[in-house]
Amino acid sequence: MSENRYIDREKSWLAFNARVLQEAGDDAVPLLDRLRFLGIFSNNLDEFFRVRFAAIRRLSLSGKSGEKELGGVSAKQLLKEITDTVIQQQSESLRILSIIEKKLQQENIFMVNEKELSPEQETFIKDFFIQKVSPALVTIILNDLAEFPLLKDTSGYLAVKLVMKPKQEKSLLNLVKVKQEVRYALIELPKTINRFVVLPSNDDKQYIMFLDDVIRYNLSSIFNIFDYESVKAHMIKITRDAQLDIDSDQSKSLMEKISTGVRDRLVGEPVRFVYDQSIGKDTLKFFLSKMGIDSTDSIIPGGRYHNRRDYMNFPNLGRFDLLYHWNEPLPIRGLSLDGSILDKIAKKDYLVNAPYQSFSYLIKFLREAALDPKVTAIKITLYRLAKNSQIISSLINAAKNGKKVTVQIELQARFDEASNISYAEQMQTEGINLIFGIKGLKVHSKICVIDRIEEGGKLRRYGFISTGNFNEATARVYTDVTLFTAHQQILKDIDKIFDFFDVNFRIHRYKHLIVSPHYTRSKFYKLIDREIMNANLGRPAYMKLKMNSLSDFDIIDKLYDASRAGVKIRLQVRGICSLIPGIPGMSENIEAISIVDNYLEHARIYIFCNNNEPDVYISSADFMTRNLDGRVEVTCPIYDKDIKNELIDVFDIGWKGNVKARFHSEKLDNKYRVRGQNPIFRAQLETFNYYRNRLDVVAETVKELEN
Repeated sequence: MSENRYIDREKSWLAFNARVLQEAGDDAVPLLDRLRFLGIFSNNLDEFFRVRFAAIRRLSLSGKSGEKELGGVSAKQLLKEITDTVIQQQSESLRILSIIEKKLQQENIFMVNEKELSPEQETFIKDFFIQKVSPALVTIILNDLAEFPLLKDTSGYLAVKLVMKPKQEKSLLNLVKVKQEVRYALIELPKTINRFVVLPSNDDKQYIMFLDDVIRYNLSSIFNIFDYESVKAHMIKITRDAQLDIDSDQSKSLMEKISTGVRDRLVGEPVRFVYDQSIGKDTLKFFLSKMGIDSTDSIIPGGRYHNRRDYMNFPNLGRFDLLYHWNEPLPIRGLSLDGSILDKIAKKDYLVNAPYQSFSYLIKFLREAALDPKVTAIKITLYRLAKNSQIISSLINAAKNGKKVTVQIELQARFDEASNISYAEQMQTEGINLIFGIKGLKVHSKICVIDRIEEGGKLRRYGFISTGNFNEATARVYTDVTLFTAHQQILKDIDKIFDFFDVNFRIHRYKHLIVSPHYTRSKFYKLIDREIMNANLGRPAYMKLKMNSLSDFDIIDKLYDASRAGVKIRLQVRGICSLIPGIPGMSENIEAISIVDNYLEHARIYIFCNNNEPDVYISSADFMTRNLDGRVEVTCPIYDKDIKNELIDVFDIGWKGNVKARFHSEKLDNKYRVRGQNPIFRAQLETFNYYRNRLDVVAETVKELEN
């Protein structure tokens, strides 16, 4: 039996990011998508350091060991282990990038630097720099500054060393003394210009140059007023603590406090410094000293280029043969975007599984509600929104048509605070009633309800409940399910949640929905206990649980109890999994996999056997302590038999995956489920085929009826 009961959540998260890196290293993934995965890996790592690493560092600096909070390991030791792992992963990412660049060359795509340009390309780069780059450039000479400038953790910088030509001076003894001055400078890479510059070409080859190298090529132009002997530029980047500190000033509104907190984040403590490992020791020492970075921070040597998250926006160059085929979202069987969506929902529930099916149904629902004279009110929760959000546009349209629109918008959605504040101000101007949450609780639920006055003056509600954000941009790449329903009791429960937002000292009882922070943990305990009881009675007992993360120790202990009782448990956990599966005497009846593929697995689907009468739920909540106890989350039962079966099918398709599925294990080795076995079963592709086949069956049935 294992000595450990749990896997550290930070190490498990790093193992998840290693799975993303595996995609970048997978020869079966199209080349340009491999670059995209490198960008995702880098972006994930940036957020990890800004949030999780920063939190552990704060714990370490507080003087506490942190062993109680971190499950037995000290904060200081964990910081070291994280840094060691990240250095290994960074090294692996550079190795993978080198391989990808060589394969791109085989496709006549070449990454060139400032020393590899043709005369024609040199002319282009000089003009491009003068016209586009130079006006946007921020260059700071550092030697004479009283205070070192503030570096943004969202930007990349070139650390420049200028060695001046020697000057001769006479000493008191008339001896010639040679003085050679060194100046240091910083150049911030403009974020308004694409990092990848496509160069002109006279042949069938395509050439790409980093913006960094465009600047390096033009260093002589930037520093032409200095009489220097040599100039060198190496990239550095910094990551800051992204903790949002909200002051307690009662005279300020929550929006003002969070706006201040977002501004203060810009000067958060540095927690990671990444540098080009070819930088001179004297230059590195200068910058570390001036920035106050010491051994308590994570100092990571890297390659020539940082901020590799920009690879997420690498130009496609018209080479769609080097990208995954992008399937257009499918329509929903029986639900048209042409007619009234409310009339359809009045008769039965419908499920949208994005991005396999179109997110446009949610927009259509809100657009129709905005125009329908019978609709009197709309209530919705918002967490993360798209740029130029169609959701916001629809809600403003409804308000202009005289509907009473109430929006609970979460101002503390990490890294989306500024965007949400901007949207809040926009909606406030249009007369929309805004709710800014509950002290101490984030509102993470994804719910909407509308009131409609129908025949005889009777109130009837319609609505939807989702596992993901109401964001048309992320709906193209995140897998999430949304239930459209006119089930009046479920919608009455949603209405009670909005009452709770208004008067949060009054805790409601809900007949159908499971709502955090008051009921979710206890309800899931009961559902697990029922499976344990059925197993003890010799009845069928299983759980099929799909989520993003599983890290709550008490829930894990309940799952261990169920395993020991003989309950068969299948877990699809995309990210953090602190549970250790397959350990005799503890978890031998638990299997756990993670699928990392072209789409980000984001749906939460919970299936309980219930003696072969399955209970199926969709949820905004993962099995994490914050979701169970520290947020407003909603878990919704599925009553429609067809939709129940559909969600069970979707889970089972994921479980059969043998291309992108890895096993969770104590070793954190991301071992693939047997790959290459026949038949090859890529879960996300087969999920799309499942929905397409359902449409084909309907089309064939209609054709037969017409004949």
